[in-house]
Amino acid sequence: MALAALGFPADALAAGGIKLSSPRPFSFDRLVGLAKSLSSRPFVADSSLPADVLQRIDYEEHGKIKYDPNDALFRDGPGAFPVTFFHLGRFFQTPVHMYVTESASGDGFAREILYDSALFSMPPESPARQLKDGAGFAGFRLQESRNGDQQKLPWQTNDWVAFLGASYFRAIGELYQYGLSARGIALDAAVPEKPEEFPNFTRFYFEPPAPDSNAVTVHALLEGPSITGAFKFVMQRTKAVLMDIEARLFLRKDVARLGLVPLTSMFWYGETTKPTAIDWRPEVHDSDGLAIWNGSGERIWRPLNNPSQTRASAFSDNKPRGFGLLQRDRNFDHYQDGVYYEKRPSLWVEPIGDWGEGSVQLIEIPTDDEIHDNILACWVPKAPATAGSSYNLKYRLHWTDQEPYPSPLARCIATRIGRGGQPGTQRPQGVRKFMVEFIGQPLVALPFGVKPELVLTASRGKFSYIFSEAVPNGVPGHWRAQFDFTPEGNEPVDMRLYLKNGDQTLSETWLYQLQPG
Repeated sequence: MALAALGFPADALAAGGIKLSSPRPFSFDRLVGLAKSLSSRPFVADSSLPADVLQRIDYEEHGKIKYDPNDALFRDGPGAFPVTFFHLGRFFQTPVHMYVTESASGDGFAREILYDSALFSMPPESPARQLKDGAGFAGFRLQESRNGDQQKLPWQTNDWVAFLGASYFRAIGELYQYGLSARGIALDAAVPEKPEEFPNFTRFYFEPPAPDSNAVTVHALLEGPSITGAFKFVMQRTKAVLMDIEARLFLRKDVARLGLVPLTSMFWYGETTKPTAIDWRPEVHDSDGLAIWNGSGERIWRPLNNPSQTRASAFSDNKPRGFGLLQRDRNFDHYQDGVYYEKRPSLWVEPIGDWGEGSVQLIEIPTDDEIHDNILACWVPKAPATAGSSYNLKYRLHWTDQEPYPSPLARCIATRIGRGGQPGTQRPQGVRKFMVEFIGQPLVALPFGVKPELVLTASRGKFSYIFSEAVPNGVPGHWRAQFDFTPEGNEPVDMRLYLKNGDQTLSETWLYQLQPG
């Protein structure tokens, strides 16, 4: 069925490529109604595909299967961004059904884009050839603009958004590099004796863009044993990537930790606590800290840890202004790796409307390799998440280089830890020396001879040898706070620091969780 029958230009689909089903009524309101209706019924996992065939499409076999860009949705328009699809396999076994709507408003009818192995290039002996037509896909990509510079950035081989696996999705930032991911939902992450649940996006609906539009609108259905939901994504390819998201969620079951707007990243080690000779590279991480702009206006920076055991931290708030997992360190020499960790995007969550009371929660999980995502940041409402509860959430995701709304205060750029005590003396056991670096205009503007004052607190333990000094590198406004800390007991210690001059706050607030020992 050609898109001309739906009122689209006749060349909107590759000729003889994509095949469409018969039309079905569709609107976002209908999708919300479906999600709400499904939430009142028991969850039934899709078992329509042959599990033995999917198991044989392992990592190696999956890598040999490529979607043919000649058959991309919207290859010749409307809009600037063609859409290609991922194939199912061992690691992506839930069939995801793709639809295209008949109008740019999304109201009216939609037709399913039917899976056909002919849409993919694959070896003649590939087990994927045993899947039947209409099996579904694993996810999709938004390709770069077909109207852009095809010599520098050919759309056929470059994409800027990818949805693949459970409710995961990611985008490149201003530096043209993928890194951390977002999710539709996180359920019971790091809850003792309760496994984490990973609901799936099971349907996507693509609206045909307006010819001059820089945005792509996609609707999605979320399904899992404990939740259902309807999402609307309006994604814009600008200098960065912006996503305006509306989520309507319905709980089937009680949830101990309801993680809304979850961000998922990797932190193996950084300059703070790199184990001796663990790896040849100085640092390995997709993100190096959690930034929060809370409802009272305070700016917070919490460096990430790779703890010895799973840790959960909660930062209580009311009407948050934003939070994100950031990659602040942009110096290649600090990574020395051709996979471009210094270019990984920062991801900032901007709430739209009043989110009420709750907390930004940070989950840090031990890892011994860069292949594992071990960091989760999300918003958890204060009210219990009980069966029958519903949520209407709006927010904007900024996939950028740095924070989209930078603070006028000096920001933290490094946390370094060593043995406490003074050079040339017997170093005391268990005492840690901290060097926390800040840079920013308020420190540039300090009068000559004036040093910032450290404001320090800790949940337990004692501070000593406290002072500040300009970093001796000639960079204006680059200062470091130095202090020794003696912990008490073996439990993690929460520490807090900011710089001031008289009544003037000079820096954001540095938070750190120290594990004694």
